[in-house]
Amino acid sequence: MSRYTGPKFKLSRRLGISLSGSGKELKRAFPPGQHGANQRRKVSGYGLQLMEKQKLRHMYGLNEKQFRNLFDRASKLQGKAGENFFFLLESRLDNLVYRLGWSNSRYGARQLVSHGHITVNGKKVDIASYTVVPGDVIGLRERSRGLKTIKEAIEGRHHLPGYIDFNANAMEGKYVRLPERGELSQDIEEQQIVEFYSR
Repeated sequence: MSRYTGPKFKLSRRLGISLSGSGKELKRAFPPGQHGANQRRKVSGYGLQLMEKQKLRHMYGLNEKQFRNLFDRASKLQGKAGENFFFLLESRLDNLVYRLGWSNSRYGARQLVSHGHITVNGKKVDIASYTVVPGDVIGLRERSRGLKTIKEAIEGRHHLPGYIDFNANAMEGKYVRLPERGELSQDIEEQQIVEFYSR
């Protein structure tokens, strides 16, 4: 299954979650379509599990195969599979570029990475799914620091998560530790995703 390229606002309304993080999509708090406001469907247990999986998958912008492979990796680690899965998703390079505020969306952050604007420990990395480990330093290449989109994103940045140290002078951020569950989205019930893949 290929990556979703359709309208993001419509998808956000269908899933009931803001995929951009701005909340603008949810001004109408009902699904899209002619009968969206009048839908009173009873959702089964499987339907709830599928919805949670789709929310998280679209939030991080992964296709189904990438998402499943990452879950399989998380389930082999020690600890809770659901939390490990979240930590692996947060450790992706494109996500950390987004968290640093160099892009207004994860889609934009993925583009910055794939176009070669990002370095990890001083070396150019153009693989969006690259797993960053605590202690790694993420930077912007010298020629990329003047990009208008990056400047605008930094100006509009609201907050920086506690697991990233940002050096504004050097334009680089250090991934200091794995995030805690409380620092991540509370809109997702990861146990439902674990149950979905455990069927």
